[in-house]
Amino acid sequence: MTRRQAPDGPVEPGEAVAPDDEPADRREPAEPAEPAGMDLVHLLREVTLRLDLAGARFAGDNGLHPTDLRALISLLDAARNGAESTPGRLGERLGLNSAGTTALIDRLERLGLIRRVRDTRDRRRVLLEVDERAVTLGQAFFGPLIDRTIALLATFEAGEQAAIRRFLSGVRDAAGEG
Repeated sequence: MTRRQAPDGPVEPGEAVAPDDEPADRREPAEPAEPAGMDLVHLLREVTLRLDLAGARFAGDNGLHPTDLRALISLLDAARNGAESTPGRLGERLGLNSAGTTALIDRLERLGLIRRVRDTRDRRRVLLEVDERAVTLGQAFFGPLIDRTIALLATFEAGEQAAIRRFLSGVRDAAGEG
């Protein structure tokens, strides 16, 4: 659409203007504007892309597959939340079948990043634990990013942080609805 000067001032993007020799009822239809908030959706997508690229760099630098990194993050998140991790739960969380989950766990165990331990309450059950080596590797690479993120968050007031938390929690939940 051509941007023209309207008789009463400049034309906003998406606003239709009739040429001087056409009646106003023959104006071109306005281009649909993006819904409110799309700028934030695009920004969130860019943040996701950059974090994914950082994760891929970490994985590549340490001889890992991106799924290995997702598995480690999942196991660390579970431990932080006080939840036990089993191979079945890990596979479900990552969308892997049983064979894929076993191969993943074998690979991470071979690299010394996780270990299988017997559940003390039910010896038939296997639990997964992240080795301190994986935590140290992750801190060395992601620590500076985490520090910068925490410093940035400190510039926001408590109410703003609550709004950010509510937004990110809502996006997480929306993404999980598939």
